Amino acid sequence: MTGISAVIITRNEAHNIGSCLAAVTGVVDEIIVVDAESTDDTRRIAETAGARVIVRKWTDYSDQKNFANAQATGTYILSLDADEVLSPGLTTSIHDELRTGLTGAYKLNRLTNYCGTWVRHGGWYPDAKVRLFPKEGTRWEGEHVHEELRLAPGTIVRALRGDLLHYSYRSVEDHIARLERYSDLHARKMLAAGKHPGALKQLFSPMVKFIQTYVLKLGILDGLAGWRIARYSARGVRLKYAKLSALRNTGGHS
Repeated sequence: MTGISAVIITRNEAHNIGSCLAAVTGVVDEIIVVDAESTDDTRRIAETAGARVIVRKWTDYSDQKNFANAQATGTYILSLDADEVLSPGLTTSIHDELRTGLTGAYKLNRLTNYCGTWVRHGGWYPDAKVRLFPKEGTRWEGEHVHEELRLAPGTIVRALRGDLLHYSYRSVEDHIARLERYSDLHARKMLAAGKHPGALKQLFSPMVKFIQTYVLKLGILDGLAGWRIARYSARGVRLKYAKLSALRNTGGHS
């Protein structure tokens, strides 16, 4: 018994969920999957892998994850996305910690695969995320995008060796589709926060984003993947400002 519950929220992740769940076998005592009414084989694959699957209508990232965490029986939660896989090195690090006893919370270095290329520059690596943490006193916050994990005051966070392999972008078309979705969420978040970026910020921010990603953060070293990431990151910035303006013009309705 490890005292760890793996917790994953899903929607139409049949192409990812099998690898994600296979990698946590032997690391956790139970797997909790909260599925937002998938129309593919996500639920069947998860159940076959031994997960307890709960179907729940989608609300938002934080609420869905908090609900999922509440279903766990372990004292620790390993929170994963369906497109993330524990590397062998990370699995070994978790087992090392289990031998001495888990204390505090743990951040994991996330290594992203972009259209078949592992990306180590451009600000995409190590992309450390706290994903192993005590169930008690921990909560996800944020309504729109990029939910944040709030730990109990005084919780010590340690880094684990090894990588959390993130199979995030299968194609350029996938990246473009995500840009559309996330720019919507970012625009709504800015609207809710009452942000009013000036004309110069809206004009130059995409260019600054490209330079930061491709030049200052050495995205150029990732070859074609680095070029595409910088280009589409700039496009995402432009989109979120355009959509914010559209929301203001329609009174918050898209």
